[in-house]
Amino acid sequence: MILKVSVNDDDYVLDISPSRSLAEVLREDIGLTGTKLACGEGFCGSCTVLLNGTPAASCLVPAAATGGRKVETVESLAPDDSDLSDLQQALLIEDAVQCGMCFPGILMTLTALLKENPAPTETAIRSALVANTCRCTGYERIVDAVLALANKEQA
Repeated sequence: MILKVSVNDDDYVLDISPSRSLAEVLREDIGLTGTKLACGEGFCGSCTVLLNGTPAASCLVPAAATGGRKVETVESLAPDDSDLSDLQQALLIEDAVQCGMCFPGILMTLTALLKENPAPTETAIRSALVANTCRCTGYERIVDAVLALANKEQA
């Protein structure tokens, strides 16, 4: 089938099998390998992307269902690889990145949270991250980074 989709503000026309996941198409057809494929069952959240601004486990989303929708991947946060987003910079300052497997999904989940709520509480941050598993258990620094960013933005 032919899929027409917008990914990170670039339009793509792809000939894909309808059974493939969005994560597979992003990584294998478009070459956006920042989206990680870990559990493949929607449990870990490492494959989280934004679909029309809402976090979604791209391993569970059929690519065929994304036609006409806007997809944002972790690559959209720092498109030229030189300037990190404010969120990425906050996580770097708090030394919140550990192994990095979960981080693309966490970044996309928190990006959606901060767009909706620029000053989230600790509870709101933890609630937003419920679908993202960090096996290194680095949640404290992640939460601290988001709170620091929110406080900086409010000052």
